[in-house]
Amino acid sequence: MRLVFAGTPEVALPSLEALIGSSHEVVGVVTRPDAPAGRGRSLLPSPVRVRAQEHGIPVLTPRTPRDPDFQQELAALAPDCCPVVAYGALVPQAALDIPRRGWVNLHFSLLPAWRGAAPVQHAIRSGDEVTGATTFLLEQGLDTGPIYGVMTETIRPTDTSGDLLGRLALAGAGLLVATLDGIEAGHLLAKPQPGEGISHAPKVEVEDARVDWGLPALAVDRLIRSCTPAPGAWTTFRGERLKLGPLGPAGEAAPTLAPGDLLVTKAAVYAGTATSPVRLGLVRAHGKKEMPAADWARGVRIESGERLGSDV
Repeated sequence: MRLVFAGTPEVALPSLEALIGSSHEVVGVVTRPDAPAGRGRSLLPSPVRVRAQEHGIPVLTPRTPRDPDFQQELAALAPDCCPVVAYGALVPQAALDIPRRGWVNLHFSLLPAWRGAAPVQHAIRSGDEVTGATTFLLEQGLDTGPIYGVMTETIRPTDTSGDLLGRLALAGAGLLVATLDGIEAGHLLAKPQPGEGISHAPKVEVEDARVDWGLPALAVDRLIRSCTPAPGAWTTFRGERLKLGPLGPAGEAAPTLAPGDLLVTKAAVYAGTATSPVRLGLVRAHGKKEMPAADWARGVRIESGERLGSDV
C-alpha cells in the first residue's frame, strides 16, 4: 500500500523505520511544525521530520490538519492508508476520509484502558502490572475506534516511563506493520472496543509531577518513575525546586520519618512518606547538574529539622 506516516517524537521512529523497510511504500510523512527547544529556544525540526528527510521522503508540517491546503497536499499523495504514531494533533473528518483504508493508529495501551495522551505514565503511576499496544482505526472520538490488533508487555518493578515506552515503541512497530499487512491482504477486520474497562490518560503536566510526601512509599516510587524522563518529578527544598530521579535501593534500614523529613547518612539520603522512608536517587537542584542525593546533601549541608516539600 501507499502510506503517508504521521508522527512527531522519537518514540515514533521505530515504526517509521519498520514501515520504510516493509513491503509498503512510504510516500510522505506528516509531522508537527518545528518547535522551540533547548536553552536557546531555537526552532528545531521534529525527530520524525529529520529521519524522513534522511530517507528523502516528502514531509508535510501543517500548523493544523484542518488546513485545506494540507488536505489538498495529502490527497495529492494518494495514500491508501495513513499509519499514525504519536502525531500530536487531532485529525478532522475531512482528512480522515482521504485515504481509502483510513488512518491506523498505534496507541501504547491496551484499549479501552488509558485513552489519551499519556497512557504509559498513567499505567505506571496506577500500579498496572501489564500494559501493551493497540492498533485501531482512527475516528473522531479520542482513541475510541475499532481495534485491529494488540500486544502485551509486562511492567517491571523498576520501569520508568522512558524504559517502558522504549520497549513498546520497538515491539509496537512490528504490530503496526503486521496490521497493515493484514489490512492489505483483506483478512484483518477491526472490531469494536469493549464497553467496559475504559480509563483516561490526559497529558501529565508539571504540577502533576510534584511529589506528595504524605502518600505511601509505593505511591511515591510510582509517581517518580511515571514522570521520568518527562515532565520530571520534583519537590521543593528551601523554597526552590528539586528534581528527583527514580528512587535508589532501600539500603540500610532507616528509622521512621514524618512525611518529607530528611535523614542523611554517609552514603544515602532518606525522605519520609506516609509509610516507610524512601532513599533518594539522582537529584538536580535549581541551576545545578544532576548528581547522587548523597553528594547533593553534602553540598547543601542539610540541617536538623529540614524537610522536603516545604515552600519556604
